[in-house]
Amino acid sequence: MNSATATSRPESAQGCHEFASLFQHPLLEEPPAASAPADQRRQHMMLTRKAENVCQTCPLLKQCLYNAVVRYDVAGYAAGTTVRQRQEIRSRLGITVTPEDFDTLAGITARHRQVDHDEVVRLRNANPHESLETLAHRLGCSLSTVKRHLRRHRNEAHRPRAQPRPLPSMSEVLAAFRQVVAPGSERRAA
Repeated sequence: MNSATATSRPESAQGCHEFASLFQHPLLEEPPAASAPADQRRQHMMLTRKAENVCQTCPLLKQCLYNAVVRYDVAGYAAGTTVRQRQEIRSRLGITVTPEDFDTLAGITARHRQVDHDEVVRLRNANPHESLETLAHRLGCSLSTVKRHLRRHRNEAHRPRAQPRPLPSMSEVLAAFRQVVAPGSERRAA
C-alpha cells in the first residue's frame, strides 16, 4: 500500500473489509478436517492467526462479537472467534441463533421438502393480497398445507405466549468469550 492510499483510506474501513479475501478464504470459511493433509491444516492455522491479528486491532471488536454471537449465525472466522467457539459461547449463555434462510426470503423452495410453519406465515404476511393457491405454488406445497398452517397460526394467536428470554448483555458475552477463547486472546475483547 502506498502512502497516498494509506492516508486516503476512510476511518470506517475495518480490517475484515480491507482483508475480505482473507476472511472469505475457503479454508477460513470451512476449516479442514483432522484427516486433511498437514500443509492444508498448517495453512488454516496461518490464516486463522492472520485473521485473529486483524480482529485484535479492530475498534469494533466488542460489537462485532456481540452481533456474531447473539444476533447472526455467521460463517467462518468472525469477531476473533471460530464457528465452534461461537457455538460454545452461545451454549454457555443458553441462547440459540437461527441461521438466515435466504432461499425462503427470496421465494425459492425445493421440491419434496417439508414446509416450515413460520415460512408459510411469513410469506402470507408479506403477500396478504395473493391468493392461497399462489402462496402454495410459491412454497411448492398443496393448498391444504397452506390452509393448515394458517389455521394453526390463528389458533396459536389466542394462546398466551411464553415470554422470550432476554438477550444477554455485552458483559455476559465478553465473559463467555473469555472462558471459551484461549487466555491469550481475552485481552482483545476486554
